[in-house]
Amino acid sequence: MENNQSLMEKIESLSKRRGFIFQSSEIYGGFGSSYDYGPLGVELANNVKRQWWRSMVQMRLDIFGLDAAIIMHPKVWEASGHVESFSDPLVDCKQCKRRFRADHLLEASSAKPDLDGQREPPKNIADIVCPECGGELTEPRNFNLLMKTFVGAVEDETSTSYLRGETCQGIYVNYKNIIDSSRAKIPFGIAQIGKAFRNEITPGNFIFRTREFEQMEMQYFIHPREAEKWLKYWKEEREKWYKGLGLKDNFLRWREHGEQERAHYARAAWDIEFDSPFGGWKELSGVHDRGHWDLSRHEKFSGVDLKYLDPETKEKYTPQIIETSDGVGRAMLAFLINAYEEVAARSGDDHAKHEKEVVLRLDKRLAPIKVAILPLSKKTDLEAMARDIQKALAPDYMTQYDATASIGKRYRRQDEIGTPYCITVDFDSLVDKQVTVRDRDTMKQNRIAIGDIKAYLAEQYSNV
Repeated sequence: MENNQSLMEKIESLSKRRGFIFQSSEIYGGFGSSYDYGPLGVELANNVKRQWWRSMVQMRLDIFGLDAAIIMHPKVWEASGHVESFSDPLVDCKQCKRRFRADHLLEASSAKPDLDGQREPPKNIADIVCPECGGELTEPRNFNLLMKTFVGAVEDETSTSYLRGETCQGIYVNYKNIIDSSRAKIPFGIAQIGKAFRNEITPGNFIFRTREFEQMEMQYFIHPREAEKWLKYWKEEREKWYKGLGLKDNFLRWREHGEQERAHYARAAWDIEFDSPFGGWKELSGVHDRGHWDLSRHEKFSGVDLKYLDPETKEKYTPQIIETSDGVGRAMLAFLINAYEEVAARSGDDHAKHEKEVVLRLDKRLAPIKVAILPLSKKTDLEAMARDIQKALAPDYMTQYDATASIGKRYRRQDEIGTPYCITVDFDSLVDKQVTVRDRDTMKQNRIAIGDIKAYLAEQYSNV
């Protein structure tokens, strides 16, 4: 996808207007790259997490769930290498004093078209000028991304701790507990969803890169001889999950990390990238062979034996780890971009037919609102019947009740937030005890007996 700022602006506008995502602390002017999820954003995020958890934990016997603490013993981060090497290369402009990530400037400059056929992409930061003012840049220097905090009454070096920079370290330090309590046998995995924090210098692109974010990570512990097999397996599983929830084939691609860009722990690293409207292909999901680096380091720093004893062969070894790593915010953004569609007006009065309408074609399992109940009129009898239907469906589905504006405008509102089904209660409903159920994607309308609504919806949602 080409740089399509217009599409990104539409996604951001829709997100605020309909209550998906708000700028954090907006009444104070906002806070850089911090966002709050509104009523629909909370539901979308929860649905993404629910589908991930279902596929990773609920539907499997070999993966166990965990929710580790955000603030852990500071030695965890020394052992993991984050205190020493969790950093980004930064440069400053000597003229305007703006600060940039050196790797991002190199990437952006390399991506620019070669208009004269002569210019080669820059090979180092010395060949690049400030993108804001054209000034000279400083030499790169490393900036640690861990966010420091203090634990206890005194703020000094002895009370220094960190907000976790990734969720997986909580998994590694609980690896032995899971084996002992759950009788887990290799190969097995541990899955976790939780917040992580990175003091990013150049966050941006809406919710794509933020300082506070939520990760969905799974660490799969394996015999060292089977690393290639399980890396291939989990690459296939992650691609299948995203495509199964509606991401189009041409919206995704795989990219292997080069040796120079791999993290210090990684033996191999692959990213699923999505075709973004803000600068081409961007990382969506990662699958990494972390080797045994993490367990070996924690064994060394803690003094606790973290080797695995095979109960059948009696072989003792340090397991290798295949990691899958996904961000809730990035997944949400990819699903929103992929689902956003503008179509010729499909409903409403003559005026509306001259306008384009937005349809958010989210997978039914991800849609924030599963079914909307729309009384055709505010007359007491219709509203009473519509509210009874809403109350009957609420235990099983996230519903929305909307009795304001014309039925065409209400259909468009629901299309814009991705609601798969709308139930219209009209004057005939008072007589024949039937309602009209409208499908978001096909616009097909079925007349259904009120007593059959639950069975009808159950059938529609069982097909996904």
